[in-house]
Amino acid sequence: MTEPNNSVLVLICILFVSATLFVSFCHKRSRSHRLPPGPSRWPIFGNLFNLGKMPHRTLAGLREKYGPVIWLRLGSIDTMVILSSRVAAEFFKNHDLNFVERTITDLMQSQEYCKGSIALAPYGTYWRVSRRLLTADMLVARRLNETAPIQRKCVDDMLTWIGEAASTDKVRLGEGVHLARFVFLMAFNLLGNLMLCRDLLDPDSKVGSEFFEAMSGLMEWSGHVTIADLFPWLRWLGPQGLRRKMDRDMGKAMRIASDFVRERIEEKKIGGNDDRRDFLDVLLEFEGNGKDEPAKLSEKQIKTFILEMFLAGAETSSSTVEWALTELLRDPNSMAKVQAELSRVVGSNRKVQETDIDQLSYLQAVVKETLRLHPPLPFLVPRKAMANTIFMGYDIPKNTQVFVNSWAIGRDPDVWEDPMAFKPERFIGSKLDYKGQHYEFIPFGAGRRMCAGMPLAHRVLHLALSSLLHEFNWEFDSRIDAKTIDMRDRVGMTMRKYVPLLVVPKRRAM
Repeated sequence: MTEPNNSVLVLICILFVSATLFVSFCHKRSRSHRLPPGPSRWPIFGNLFNLGKMPHRTLAGLREKYGPVIWLRLGSIDTMVILSSRVAAEFFKNHDLNFVERTITDLMQSQEYCKGSIALAPYGTYWRVSRRLLTADMLVARRLNETAPIQRKCVDDMLTWIGEAASTDKVRLGEGVHLARFVFLMAFNLLGNLMLCRDLLDPDSKVGSEFFEAMSGLMEWSGHVTIADLFPWLRWLGPQGLRRKMDRDMGKAMRIASDFVRERIEEKKIGGNDDRRDFLDVLLEFEGNGKDEPAKLSEKQIKTFILEMFLAGAETSSSTVEWALTELLRDPNSMAKVQAELSRVVGSNRKVQETDIDQLSYLQAVVKETLRLHPPLPFLVPRKAMANTIFMGYDIPKNTQVFVNSWAIGRDPDVWEDPMAFKPERFIGSKLDYKGQHYEFIPFGAGRRMCAGMPLAHRVLHLALSSLLHEFNWEFDSRIDAKTIDMRDRVGMTMRKYVPLLVVPKRRAM
């Protein structure tokens, strides 16, 4: 059985190579328009070998040779990469609508997830309705203020878990705990309360544990690049098995989310929990005008909405807090400043409250500097050209994928002094923020499709980090040398530390 299978595969490869070379040859001969500069390409594979293990860093390094706009061909995908704040400003201010669509990966098509996702949905009526629900009905200041006690409860649970870990013999002897895991669990529970009014990671919640397991799988698989994305002709082979895994976990998560929705609908029928109104209620109670808007959201749209909140929220918060604490531990002077500020503003007799954040200017600067150096999505969510477009004097073909390298932009030497250094002081007294108007600082993107969850991320990041720094002193795992700590990153669902941060928490003497 083995020999025939190998023969078939060899034949397929020969046909594939021949067809690709022919198409590539014809493509080159027919192309007369001007493209941005970029490295030379290999047949078939294009510039895949130019990406390296950390593509955001590798591509940033190409700016010196090719300039702030470069052109790549990744397998069969035409790709433009933006590497400077000046070009980003031109892109978002004057060409936002030309590149308003998204590149949809094969994995994100699982269970038609991309059609109901706010981040990935086609630019049109559904996208406008769902984004308005999120920005005008869910994540507005009034509603976030109303949920402040929930946010505080979930952070307190995290502090309790860390305190219990700190009391173990291993930690007392200098063996560190995996910080990002605790922050991730806190964020997951917080989203569970905001969306569904329940602690999903309660020890007694079997359904919550199953949902967490399925969502963890989605986060892992969605961070991979598939052969099917680079070479659509090979999609039917499924050589990596990622789509199968994605379909399995997406189906499981969708089924559990469906149970949440139907359970809530039944509760409403019998008039239960009338005083409670969470984000799920907002989705269920939506009423469109019935003309250019749907009269109601479908169950599938609501389920996808729920999943997206968890996918985007939990991972972003945990990765950013992990980077912030890493940078502070490498810079004892900054750590001393932020903890001194917490002692002065909050004192020793209470916990940090959301209302304290406005007075914690150095803490805010630490969060901004962390997001400048370690944006959660170094390429944001890739855009796509809706039609043939002239950009910066170049002819950009329809369907070109666009990477806006926010990692490189945050280190743009034209606008940042000493760009590679961690210096929170650069934001003290500065009006720079990450709300999409300052194109040298866009960790959450900009333009029409900027991250709609930014207001919630802002609150969670500040409350979680300030609470961790106020309640505990932190040290590196005794086996880690602060001078040689691994600062590499890996790009998956978000940009995490390649080697997870292990730290020893010790209660602060107040």
